[in-house]
Amino acid sequence: MSNKISLTFCGGVEEVTGANFLFELEEGDRVHRVLIDCGLTQGTESMEAKNSNPFPYDPTQIDFLFVTHAHMDHIGRVPQLVKEGFRGRIMSTGETKELALPMLEDALRLLEEDSRRKGILPLYEKKDVENALSLWEGVPYETSREIFTGVFVTARDAGHILGSAMFEFSIDSKIYSNGNHEKIRVLFTGDLGNSPSPLLKDTERVKGINYMIMESVYGDRNHESRHLRRELLKEAILESIKKKGTLLIPSFSLEKTQVLLYEMNYLVEKGEVPAVPVFLDSPLAIKITEIYKRNHKNFNEEARRAIEGGDDILRFPKLKFTPSRMQSEMIATTPNPKIIIAGGGMSTGGRITKHERMYLGGRENTILFIGYQSAGSLGRQIEEGVDRVQIDGEEVIVRAKVVTIIGYSSHKDLDHLVEFVEYSADTLKKVFVVMGEPKASMFLAQRIKDYIGVEAIHPEEGETIELS
Repeated sequence: MSNKISLTFCGGVEEVTGANFLFELEEGDRVHRVLIDCGLTQGTESMEAKNSNPFPYDPTQIDFLFVTHAHMDHIGRVPQLVKEGFRGRIMSTGETKELALPMLEDALRLLEEDSRRKGILPLYEKKDVENALSLWEGVPYETSREIFTGVFVTARDAGHILGSAMFEFSIDSKIYSNGNHEKIRVLFTGDLGNSPSPLLKDTERVKGINYMIMESVYGDRNHESRHLRRELLKEAILESIKKKGTLLIPSFSLEKTQVLLYEMNYLVEKGEVPAVPVFLDSPLAIKITEIYKRNHKNFNEEARRAIEGGDDILRFPKLKFTPSRMQSEMIATTPNPKIIIAGGGMSTGGRITKHERMYLGGRENTILFIGYQSAGSLGRQIEEGVDRVQIDGEEVIVRAKVVTIIGYSSHKDLDHLVEFVEYSADTLKKVFVVMGEPKASMFLAQRIKDYIGVEAIHPEEGETIELS
């Protein structure tokens, strides 16, 4: 009989998406199994093919699934897990559960469209989404819960998107690893917010951690400052208006869009940019914006104060929501200058591709990227300056100006990731750097070793490591 704690990296390694980590606690002949996140791999078709692969564990043997937040690369395979026999308990913050429903419904629609086009079965069906939500429980921040004897879990505010959480596991080492210390504390960060956020509270600082599994999307670079990113947005809008062009903004429906609306509201209300027609052309983003408004108690003090003063911080003159397909088609009849915010954020799927086909060829137009563009995605190709792209089988010439503002990322940058680790440096034994492209993950791991003196490694997919 053995007593040990082990961690297997089932996804989210050597790439930004597909977060999926298996945490096992052995007590003699009993094994408790916990998953942290169960997300889709996103980017190119070859990358997304991984989503149909069998899980590298038996879903029927998993006791708990903890979901850090509602982005698809963290929740997208949850219904598939349920379809394949998972009957444990799913836990996240209540806000994450609320956001998961529209996110998974939208993903199901896209999966069904893709399946019909390719003549294959979808990864899961509507009943699997419903069954997943029936197993899902919302838990508040800062409330410790015992899930097994001697194993307590606490959700900490990650500040990444509405409801995002880090999960801290406090484990009685005498039960699970024959240890001498009373507790082993393990932190799964999920995605860490780019604090200070225009809307959300800052990422909570956590001390006393022994093992940390952390993201590294921007582990090799820093963002522009909050002031500079707003100035760059203002500059892009003013230049597009001056050229009498269309400003295209591919945007992720969750968080990016809401932050963008907040910033545009500020610029319009302060008179820094003139009010021109702005279209939010994403049914999903429209639904999520309403969820954000209902949950404004989770906003930071500045945003709450503005709301209490009567400001609708996510609405401004000439902003129009276009949920229906007919309304979306009518955008083309509005003369320039105009701004179109549309999903999806990497130009893969969503209504943005229709607008890209129409407007990328015009020199008077601009495409503005404000989110991470995965390697191989259409967005990354455009961002890197190719002169023509394939969109839905059609060759499109790119003459529009291409602008990137990474300061609107909802992820921490290099310096702030290191600062986050440093807060627990005196107790940390090891940091596992995941959820990033290899060069970003390896750069961050080396920076942690060099600057903080803590062992940091970039694990391989499928690798199992025992924690002592």
